[in-house]
Amino acid sequence: MSATRAATPPRQHSADEARQAGPPHRGGTLLRHLAVVAVAGLLVFGLSYAVEPFRNFQLATVAAYLCATAGLTVLTGLNGQLSLGHGALMATGAYTVAFGQNAFADRGFTGHWLLPISLAAAVLTTVVVGAVVGVAAARLRGPYLAGVTLAVAVVVPALTVTFDGVFNGEQGLSVPVEPPPLALGAYFPYERWQLWIAAGATLLALLLLANLVRSRYGRTFRAVRDDEVAARLAGIHVARTQVLAFVVSAATAGLGGALLAVLAQSVSPGAFSLTLSLFLLMAVVIGGLGRLAGAVWGAVLLVALPDLSHSVTELLTLSPAAAQRLEGNLPLAIFGVTLIVVMIAAPGGVQGLLSRLGRALLARRPGRRS
Repeated sequence: MSATRAATPPRQHSADEARQAGPPHRGGTLLRHLAVVAVAGLLVFGLSYAVEPFRNFQLATVAAYLCATAGLTVLTGLNGQLSLGHGALMATGAYTVAFGQNAFADRGFTGHWLLPISLAAAVLTTVVVGAVVGVAAARLRGPYLAGVTLAVAVVVPALTVTFDGVFNGEQGLSVPVEPPPLALGAYFPYERWQLWIAAGATLLALLLLANLVRSRYGRTFRAVRDDEVAARLAGIHVARTQVLAFVVSAATAGLGGALLAVLAQSVSPGAFSLTLSLFLLMAVVIGGLGRLAGAVWGAVLLVALPDLSHSVTELLTLSPAAAQRLEGNLPLAIFGVTLIVVMIAAPGGVQGLLSRLGRALLARRPGRRS
């Protein structure tokens, strides 16, 4: 008996559950996620009227980044694949939506229904690119996988500069977007309309991701992350699972990049450099790797960091050239220091720290048994 137990692969039962067990309470989980999304939508709707236009634009930018950080959380946190190329996937979605919107404008098509078509085209294009990269990534591990995704992060922006006749080089492309509907009023703030678009698309993506994480596919992702050998012995197709995780993550990254292009009404290779890919990875680690709620903190940090570096630069008396260099390098330095501090003080990230604090407070409630 002991010999049989010793020969059992580690975490075999976990892999068997991921393969065989049906998703419990699927209907209840879906309703709970729908309720959370509905509450979040109402909060965003009310907040859009309560804050000034610039804050609406910042919140819309947070929503766009949240698509990318949530997808990267699924890929790295739940499936264990390290990606340094998500900035390139965001660029793919951004340029696709630019091509779509310009094509509609050149042909004289108008209407608010055109933007969802362009966004869907951006997601589909990024899915194809993610599938190609994912097939290659599924054969690699560790630093080799990081090297492939790093090459993607470098190559994609370089292609936009090389083929400047198509992508307009460093200047990039404009992204024409329809103004808010006249039914909202002649003086309806454009930034509020941008927030509604970005938040609506992001909440839909988060709803799909949350249900995916709680489904059989999510358990399969975790089983492959924990032990590929045990997962393979349980009948899970490891390579197919890894490709699926990469495709899902690429789709959300493409949506995030497309939303950023819509918000800025332009796209250029400089906006999707290698630094963005590094920022995205550090953001999900700081927010809480493996938790979709942690992706929210990471997205907030991505937007708040440039404002923080700009404020620090203004406090110092520097020459214009030195101030520009400092403002360009300060965000990466702050991100690095924050990452080190969080990994030492809270290995589970911001969301993990908040979860532990919540459990500690519940344990201290009067009348609660220890």
